[in-house]
Amino acid sequence: MSAIKRFPLRLTGRRMLAPTVAHLSFVRDDGQPLDFIPGQFVQVHFEYADGTATKRSYSLATIHNHTQAPGDAVEIAVSYVPGGAATALFEGLDEGGHIEASGPYGRFCLAPADANARYLLIGTGTGITPYRAMLPLLARAMAERGVEVVLLAGARNPGELLYGDEFRAFAEAHPGFRYLPCLSRELPEAGSMHAHADVRHGYVQQFLTEFAPDPGRDIAYLCGNPNMVDACFEALKEHGLPVPQIRREKYVSSK
Repeated sequence: MSAIKRFPLRLTGRRMLAPTVAHLSFVRDDGQPLDFIPGQFVQVHFEYADGTATKRSYSLATIHNHTQAPGDAVEIAVSYVPGGAATALFEGLDEGGHIEASGPYGRFCLAPADANARYLLIGTGTGITPYRAMLPLLARAMAERGVEVVLLAGARNPGELLYGDEFRAFAEAHPGFRYLPCLSRELPEAGSMHAHADVRHGYVQQFLTEFAPDPGRDIAYLCGNPNMVDACFEALKEHGLPVPQIRREKYVSSK
């Protein structure tokens, strides 16, 4: 079995998406492109304080046009966990600093052979990240075969909605795309940029029925909190969706 090929990533930018989530931009620093399919992830390799090797997986948030040559940009969303080893790694990384990564991995992707009429995309927390990378492919699918897309994004409050402005702008530019923030604790104030008709109060799984999942036309994607993924998986099966039409990726946060 061949060893995993690692490559260096150099930090080029950092911005906070939410109080405890950072969007980190890297470039692959070995002169090679990172060709990936939206929905895939990379693994970051590092060591605990005692020298034990460990790794963490991060979905790629990078948006690039796959009709052109792949770029070297690598963008991920990282949740900062108090006392977390990965958090210490990223918080201590200055712009220009390097980390080791491998990949891309995963099959949480849009399938070229999909002939469905609608995608139901459901995510919580950083589980929303792969859907950002999918936006160009979704735009193409909407244009070429008239597919509809519903994105249910779960967060506790408006300040924790990741990439919300981008999804909202995409929805406004693409009539076939609906973006529904599902806020479990705190709704946006009236008149704020986050207040609009598609905001829901509660958990994402509560609003599936509103869209009448249909095995004849839907493919669903579930990404994020394992409890949410399990609840939505069971709900979609109750609506008759066969398992191959429900694609899942669980995010287990570890220190």
